[in-house]
Amino acid sequence: MKQPGDRTPAPGQLALVQDLLNTVDIEADRDRLRTIAELAAFAAAHGSAGLTFTDSDVTETRRFREALRDACRGHTGSRVPAASAAVLRYTLGTAPLVLTIDDAGAARAVPAARLDGSAALIATVAAAILDAVAAETWPRLKSCAAHRCQWVYYDHSPAGRGRWCTMSICGSRAKMRAYRAGRAARG
Repeated sequence: MKQPGDRTPAPGQLALVQDLLNTVDIEADRDRLRTIAELAAFAAAHGSAGLTFTDSDVTETRRFREALRDACRGHTGSRVPAASAAVLRYTLGTAPLVLTIDDAGAARAVPAARLDGSAALIATVAAAILDAVAAETWPRLKSCAAHRCQWVYYDHSPAGRGRWCTMSICGSRAKMRAYRAGRAARG
């Protein structure tokens, strides 16, 4: 998925999480997960072709997506709303994962066998998040601090202190608002 400011997407499976979160464009008021067909197309484009979805799967996936976006907003210093934290605790806490060890001895969480619908997709996302936590990359997946944007980006900055999806758009707007507010306060 094309990133604002031509940012490099998140590494590895964290790109799946980023893509899921960016299926909604808040600034343009577009959501690409409104229907069963759109959810199935997203899953197929991310290696999960053949899953069967229902209307409740669409609702569950969208609810999970929005709670997860709030968690990424937390990576920029905002508090995660209690309702979103509860959704994530329940949804991720019930995601059926199993631990596998490959022939090189590397351990990894993967979705349990025979899952379908949103359970399969959410378990895949949960496994990607666990991989990112282990790789210490999870805190770098952030939601743009601009309230009208909220695009989820991967912070590649050395210090990991980025706040905006792109400095040239959202960062500049925020700095200009702060400058104008400061001038107005001074009279």
